[in-house]
Amino acid sequence: MIDITNGGKAAEKTAVALGYFDGLHLGHVGVISAAMAQPGLKPAVFTFNCDTTLPKFRGPEDIISFENKCELMEKIGVKYIYAPDFAEVCTLTDEEFVKKILIDRLNAGFACCGSNFRFGKGGSGTPDRLAEIGAKYGMRAEVVPDVCLDGQLISSTRIREHIRKGEIEQANRLLGYELWYRLPVVRGNEIGRTISFPTINQIIPETNIVPRYGVYKSYVEVDGKQYHGVTNIGVKPTVTRRDGTGAVMETHIIDYSGDLYGRNIAVALVRFIRPEVKFSGLDELKQQIARDKENALH
Repeated sequence: MIDITNGGKAAEKTAVALGYFDGLHLGHVGVISAAMAQPGLKPAVFTFNCDTTLPKFRGPEDIISFENKCELMEKIGVKYIYAPDFAEVCTLTDEEFVKKILIDRLNAGFACCGSNFRFGKGGSGTPDRLAEIGAKYGMRAEVVPDVCLDGQLISSTRIREHIRKGEIEQANRLLGYELWYRLPVVRGNEIGRTISFPTINQIIPETNIVPRYGVYKSYVEVDGKQYHGVTNIGVKPTVTRRDGTGAVMETHIIDYSGDLYGRNIAVALVRFIRPEVKFSGLDELKQQIARDKENALH
């Protein structure tokens, strides 16, 4: 995938999917699929970089990081991406946005978006305006229908609600994949090693939503191989987020031994096992982790 955010122009005529795409859920994939279906055009995405956009322009906590979003887009088959900070484009009029961004930078022959997409200063640009302005520059436009599941609209808001409640299986159905994080492994207090259950510690970025505290069945990818895991999300006083919440993922990787400190490791949450429990001592903790491990293997 070619990133033209910091300069350059798409070398080929493109079909551009427009949206913030928080979580890149099934509804978002529908928009990107519409761009990919355009014959003779290379699929491209216009989105915002949630990791660098100024705090006052950010929405609610993001479901996945910008890097993870890009990784998923590349796997889908997106060829070009343009992802500026919101502050860089929010002063453009709707026509300036189409001309300067879609036509001049992304070389768009087609653009598509969801029904609630807005663009241009003050959100003045609607999907109808996208088609109207686009026609002046030889660009077709299309509004992609919303996607529903179980009779309800698939939305990032709905997914965030499930994640906060620990309803990961429901969130994953709406996402179309298992909620995952690719994060650097940091040093913890290494208590797990003393009770024969070594773990990796990863700090959830402060721009991301934090799942309900507790223990989850997980999958962990190391060197292209997938392992079963048991992941605890909670407060670890020795490694904390800068916002002070201390939300950390601590994962025991089943049937794996090796030093992963400093490496970016992908952990996917599969289902909620149990809430956090305060143990009386290490023996009780060890017994519970053994039960969690057995649970995670089924």
